[in-house]
Amino acid sequence: MKIVIIGTAYPYRGGLTAFNERLAYEYLAQGHQVEIYTFTLQYPSFLFPGKTQYSDDPAPDGINIYRRINSVNPLNWLITGREIRKKQPDLVVIKFWLPFMAPCFGSIARIIRKNRKTKIVSILDNLVPHEKRIGDRALTKFFVKSVDGFVAMSQSVLADINIFNRQKPRIYSPHPLYDNFGEKTTRKEALEKLGLDENTRYILFFGFIRNYKGLDLLLEAFSDKRLRRNIKLLVAGEFYNNAEQYFALEKELGLQGAIIWANNFIADSDVRYYFGACDLVVQPYKSATQSGVTQIAYHFEKPMLVTNVGGLSEIVPHGEAGYVVEPEKQAVADAMVDFFENKDKETMFIENIKSEKEKFSWAKMTDSIKHLTKIIKR
Repeated sequence: MKIVIIGTAYPYRGGLTAFNERLAYEYLAQGHQVEIYTFTLQYPSFLFPGKTQYSDDPAPDGINIYRRINSVNPLNWLITGREIRKKQPDLVVIKFWLPFMAPCFGSIARIIRKNRKTKIVSILDNLVPHEKRIGDRALTKFFVKSVDGFVAMSQSVLADINIFNRQKPRIYSPHPLYDNFGEKTTRKEALEKLGLDENTRYILFFGFIRNYKGLDLLLEAFSDKRLRRNIKLLVAGEFYNNAEQYFALEKELGLQGAIIWANNFIADSDVRYYFGACDLVVQPYKSATQSGVTQIAYHFEKPMLVTNVGGLSEIVPHGEAGYVVEPEKQAVADAMVDFFENKDKETMFIENIKSEKEKFSWAKMTDSIKHLTKIIKR
């Protein structure tokens, strides 16, 4: 097939880029023709909460990436849509995650569909955003009308599609493994790279820091006195909201010296060291759909603690790959204590993860899309 992926890609950074590029590699490995159309402007700078939108890593080899899309320029949407429409792709895949992108993606999709050939599928991170704004529902409805079918990466998102449409084909396919951050490193190598003490055990909170991800909940749970014995919390990721609230909470809870802050964007080439150094990955989310962090943890075979929100419990079976607990301070603390007091559980979790991770191949994602396209009528 001739396939076009629309969404974030190099020179932009982050999980969306990693997903789209890894999906492109999977399609290329299967013998398809693949191009990615990404942004000349993704977010206006005043809307972007981080330090930079751009990657310092080298461009991915072997993927044709075209920078064409301006997210706020309707004339650009017309030009880009016509360009893709003329190429007559068999399939267009749009990674959708935010209502802000709905006018752009929805307009481009409508123009492409006029060729009466291309089937347009959207892989959904979210339809109902974690941080709601006025107009979200109207924007999302506009986008939903523009595509032919949906791949939801959690059951909660699959259910959310019904808010906007009950007829269009949809399928559930879990987030595949992020296996594009290199091979596992030894604990010793990872600790040396990060300058960490080999006699200390580490809990990892990884990724962009936003209110809904519950870092404040984790700090409160980590203040439990049962965890004050050669255990430290490693917070690796860039603040996307007010950092001072977390530093103030650290001081209030008496956690100075027990937390290691690595508050910059973690380059792809360094991700393996943070996962290699840690013993347990904790995602204390207050709301969620799915998370790429769980799929990085699976790749590096690290036990996880997630909260029972959204689709996280679908990916991390409780008592097998880690813990699923309610998003409450005591529940998170009790699970962390249990992990560090029971060495046998760590060994069991790791062995289970090695078999569980086989469920999350990229081939299964492309198979799901293929099945969906057979249902779509054009």
